[in-house]
Amino acid sequence: MSVIEEVKQRVDIVDIISQYTSLTKSGRTLRGLCPFHSEKTPSFFVYPEQQSWHCFGACGTGGDVFSFLMKKEGIDFGEALRLLGERVGVSIPSRSESRVGKDEKERLYQINEAAARYFHELLLKSPAAGKAREYAANRGLSLETITRFRLGFSLNSWDVLKKHLEERGYNEQELLDGGLVTEKEAGGSYDRFRNRLVFPIRDVKGHIIGFGARALDDSLPKYLNSPQTAVFDKSGSLYGIDLAAPAIREQDTVVIVEGFMDAITAHRCGFGNVVASMGTAVTEKQINILKRLTRNIVLALDADAAGEEAMLRSVGYENTLGAEVRVIVLPEGKDPDSVIKEDARIWQDLLGKAMPIMDYTFSMITAGLDLSTARDKSLAVDRLLPIIASMNDIVRQGHYLEKLSRLVSVTERNLENVLRRITLTPAGSRVGVARQRVSEKSLRSVYSSPLEEYFLALLLQHPELKKRSQDLLPEYFENSENREIFTIWRQSDDILSLRGGLDISIQEHLDLLSKKDLMDNRIEQKYTDCVLRLRERLLRSLETKRAAALALEAELGGSTAELSKLKEQGLDISNQLGEVFTQKSRGAGIKGSKK
Repeated sequence: MSVIEEVKQRVDIVDIISQYTSLTKSGRTLRGLCPFHSEKTPSFFVYPEQQSWHCFGACGTGGDVFSFLMKKEGIDFGEALRLLGERVGVSIPSRSESRVGKDEKERLYQINEAAARYFHELLLKSPAAGKAREYAANRGLSLETITRFRLGFSLNSWDVLKKHLEERGYNEQELLDGGLVTEKEAGGSYDRFRNRLVFPIRDVKGHIIGFGARALDDSLPKYLNSPQTAVFDKSGSLYGIDLAAPAIREQDTVVIVEGFMDAITAHRCGFGNVVASMGTAVTEKQINILKRLTRNIVLALDADAAGEEAMLRSVGYENTLGAEVRVIVLPEGKDPDSVIKEDARIWQDLLGKAMPIMDYTFSMITAGLDLSTARDKSLAVDRLLPIIASMNDIVRQGHYLEKLSRLVSVTERNLENVLRRITLTPAGSRVGVARQRVSEKSLRSVYSSPLEEYFLALLLQHPELKKRSQDLLPEYFENSENREIFTIWRQSDDILSLRGGLDISIQEHLDLLSKKDLMDNRIEQKYTDCVLRLRERLLRSLETKRAAALALEAELGGSTAELSKLKEQGLDISNQLGEVFTQKSRGAGIKGSKK
């Protein structure tokens, strides 16, 4: 089993998407507000059985758990795979780990240092940085703070940084390896960061390992980070860790916030033990960095994020730390930056009232339940007992088992009997509810697509087909690894450049496709047949999802406009399917695809 397949089998798409939007379940389908565009009526649907999602609103697109994270976090496939691998305990090799040694890493530190120095000078002195300086001033950033965090500015230019660094002896490949430039489809490269306020990201030793950058216009994404490199791994980095480390050791506590400005404002106002996760869910790699400094971790997240963290990650954090994690839930609509600016005493008071994350989990899970009823008592046990079962610390496990017993008025002995029936891993540790779902799901789910793989193998082994591929849609490929190969293939001149453009985690899959045994006859006919079959499959899948969405909308009392819109989409899909059937009937059908 490849690492991609292993991650797919362990991840539940509902768990991931629920961190970004609230989902309402009905039968086998879930619905919520689309996390990619603003809307008042939910048009975003999740299909657990297919482990897929689709937006029937402005986005008009969908995919699997990888494509969701890539779109939401603005990351590539490799970064999404590593984030998910981190979540489910699967180690993912990186290209940088496989080919970059100590000397090369030192070279990347030097390149990043040179880039940071250049960005910083531009922010301080360049006339073009006026808007960036104005933004910094409006956010309360003094010259002292800008200097301490070495904030910078990137010019609105395609190659000014590239030329600056090449003049100082760094070559294009080194700039690509460092993520400072992006490779062009037709060869060459261009600056990754343009017209942005730049935040250098450092490791605990003070090395500049990468950059985050905020757009100063309407460019998307709003925040752009360095890609995965030999020295930068977003899931294993913490903004401000180098400046915060002394205070963390001294106070024996660290506070994790979400954004760059949250951390900067905290430091500016005297709270030096604060670091930022840079907008992503806190990972075990980040926890492992922090536990070398302290075992006392406080999460300062907004209400929704805190709830998800508490439910999905609390026991994992605490098992890693061997200590209790606490959580601050900020006032609704507030972030640490705004709370601290409004009144630092409020922030200090919130820190003092931080509650154990398991207590918060109890409060969050039972908040909407009526514990005077047997039904809701059962729901509370179903949701909380697997989390308790995952605890390594038997004393704390006993404490929360007793708390659950009091909460639902069921004896501890009866709860212990249920606890014993929870599945044991080979190592003997109890698994939580998410892993139980994964285990069940892995038995019923098939994650490969022979049709997609055959078609990709056809394209890879017959370059002459490329001239016919202009009208192919990436959506024909439901599996993100296949979609990634197809997307990079269209941009590559040959198989070597394709392989070089792919994350190392997909290269094994590419090699298998390239060597797949295909009969070299009737290639054009096979191509046509595959395109028709893929298009038909996509349309049928959309029709099935649209029908499920329509049923759910009707059940939940959806608006007339939304119901009409879904019906209109159904007519369009039916018309397109009719076109496919017509093409088949003209002799380009499946009968010609015998291999």
